[in-house]
Amino acid sequence: MVKGEPERPAVASTTPVRRTQSERRAATRGALVAAARELFAERGFAGVSREEIVERAGVTRGAMYHYFASKEALFQAAFEEVERDLCDALAQAAMSGSDPVEELRLGAIAFLAAAATGEVRRIALLDAPSVLDADIRRDLEEQYGLGMLRAVLAQIDEAGRLATGPQEAVAPILMAAMHEAATQIAEGGDQATYIALIENLIAHITSTPKPTGARKART
Repeated sequence: MVKGEPERPAVASTTPVRRTQSERRAATRGALVAAARELFAERGFAGVSREEIVERAGVTRGAMYHYFASKEALFQAAFEEVERDLCDALAQAAMSGSDPVEELRLGAIAFLAAAATGEVRRIALLDAPSVLDADIRRDLEEQYGLGMLRAVLAQIDEAGRLATGPQEAVAPILMAAMHEAATQIAEGGDQATYIALIENLIAHITSTPKPTGARKART
């Protein structure tokens, strides 16, 4: 630079950033899952073709089969993403609870409220039972929803507030009741009715906290 000449601003490089092969693969797979998730939520598994998925994802049909052997495998990937996002939302809703029982109640309400929304309604509740193998569904349920439920029931049990047990047996029964309530909502049932039923069920299987500092009864 010539002395006394004003300094010129640095010019940003126009050289494109090259992605690694693993990044390109992840982007392709992600585009397929995102496209499938949108389409399955819009029209259901049976109403969506493979051609529509690859077109929306902007990839080739060969690329789709490189990552997913079948449309069912792609549905499973979309289902798992929906489940992860749902679990995150339920955990966020439960965080405002002041104790484990309230966390359970708030999480259950959030789950039933989500039952009427597009992705959860269509993918997780209406299509998954007929598309996914029963063993796969059980494994995924244990990994996501049932796993979360077991954790909060364990906390309730540790706090001495589980009115019935053992909690290992209570968890799948309560999960089945919540799932059935959610399915009824997804099929058009009154949301408020099923939320009230699940709240009553939670109230019956839990107990109120003992007052702190309460005197022991004399014998």
